[in-house]
Amino acid sequence: MSIDLEIARAATLRPIAEIAAKAGIPDAALEPYGKYKAKIGLDFVASARADRPRGKLVLVTGINPTPAGEGKTTTTVGLGDALNHIGKRAMICLREPSLGPCFGVKGGAAGGGHAQVVPMEDINLHFTGDFHAITAANNLLAAMIDNHIYWGNALGIDARRITWRRALDMNDRALRSVVGSLGGTANGFPREDGFDIVVASEVMAAFCLAHDLADLQRRLGRIIVASTRDGKPVTAADLKADGAMAVLLRDALAPNLVQTLAGSPALVHGGPFANIAHGCNSVMATTLGLHLSDVVVTEAGFGADLGAEKFLDIKCRLAGLSPDACVIVATIRALKMHGGVAKADLGREDVDAVKRGVANLARHVENIKKFGLPPVVALNRFTADTEAEIRAVQEAMAALGTEAILCTHWSDGAAGTVELAHAVMRRLDAKEAAFQPLYPDAIPLAEKIGTIAREIYRARDVAIPDSVLAKLKRFEAMGFGAAPICIAKTQYSFSADPTAMGAPVDHVLPVRDVRLLAGAGFVVAITGDVMTMPGLPRVPAAETIRLDEQGRIEGLF
Repeated sequence: MSIDLEIARAATLRPIAEIAAKAGIPDAALEPYGKYKAKIGLDFVASARADRPRGKLVLVTGINPTPAGEGKTTTTVGLGDALNHIGKRAMICLREPSLGPCFGVKGGAAGGGHAQVVPMEDINLHFTGDFHAITAANNLLAAMIDNHIYWGNALGIDARRITWRRALDMNDRALRSVVGSLGGTANGFPREDGFDIVVASEVMAAFCLAHDLADLQRRLGRIIVASTRDGKPVTAADLKADGAMAVLLRDALAPNLVQTLAGSPALVHGGPFANIAHGCNSVMATTLGLHLSDVVVTEAGFGADLGAEKFLDIKCRLAGLSPDACVIVATIRALKMHGGVAKADLGREDVDAVKRGVANLARHVENIKKFGLPPVVALNRFTADTEAEIRAVQEAMAALGTEAILCTHWSDGAAGTVELAHAVMRRLDAKEAAFQPLYPDAIPLAEKIGTIAREIYRARDVAIPDSVLAKLKRFEAMGFGAAPICIAKTQYSFSADPTAMGAPVDHVLPVRDVRLLAGAGFVVAITGDVMTMPGLPRVPAAETIRLDEQGRIEGLF
């Protein structure tokens, strides 16, 4: 059994109504899912957002991830717990984990050690069924496309230009490209098709950016699924699918309330991937949290070049949010890997490698400042870290005018992040933030891609084929020129090359395709070899997940 699971099982959880009361949520607003998790009614969400003042928003992000681990979710939970510990009213807002990484290689996403959201097993598995609802809505739309063609194709859909794919919340490379409707005329017209993982579905993206049910249905209706033979876009509303999709998602749109091991309230809702989608929890949860607390601590997926940039340029722009501070998570181990040390050698002191690797952290600090946000570095401590290595990071950050706070929340819970909480509060109290997105709405889409590549990735140039540029021009002609850009890129590097660690410069960002997500409200630029349906590793985590003799789950981490 993993240590995280042992700690989670040893905890005494409080009834969810008690956690709700602590957050100012009345019993009448709760829709319990067992003893320790509940949905919050949409009527209460609307009234809270209308009647209560808004708190401060703190984003937690990280360096480019490595196999050594960084602990971004753990730090988010630890910081929220510590803020409550020092007398602030804090709410934690996280994404829901996907089953694909859970059974693949990444594992669960409920934090770790003494900084977890619980019940851990429920959150990492089926939870309240939100992802299943999103899967059903996605695949209902797919079924209605093929059904429309089967029954005469009144809209004149060109079967060669269907862009909508089916979805499954599991890593399954065999489903990336398939042929459907085989078996004779009764099964429809054979055509090429494929599956995306649910967290890459546009339904997930629209779900997480929706302000309410009406907004969700409007977004669903705008989803472009195909083109006619003369190039006219066909939407979910054209197929009359948006109403039924909204019905499937109605209950899922209500935010989920759980707790941390320390009893802090946490909203865990929505879960788009950050390397192929916008990587943020739902607008519904974040905005509710802001009206229930003094401080909301939320995270964005993967490194700051992906998750934070998309949080700031997409979610904040489309939801009208203005963050007040940013925490960047790093570990000595990960910095040594960015400095060229192999994973097997991370236990040995190597100050020079830390100094080389700290360039990755420094790049993220500089980037966050470009958005007008005051960054604080959370140095998530491992037992093998030495004082000389820690000092090297702190001195490098001091040279940038940024604090690097040593954190031990994995082992010590809230007590291990009290210093970080005070550092964050100093920035909030000083009102240092002057948030602004990286680029304005009005510039061309290709220029937005270039701005992100140059300013965030430090690319020398962007390689966009003429056929892709033509697509961008077509999106602009359709009225989507003001849309933000969501770059699908490897999470492991500032470049599109996952092996280029540290802080590479003067590279070229290759954009191989672009996709208009009209329902979500942004344009995706696909770079390198990023896939929207991951595969399982050689030894998937699923091989070690099982039930013990008492029927309890083992191997989940």
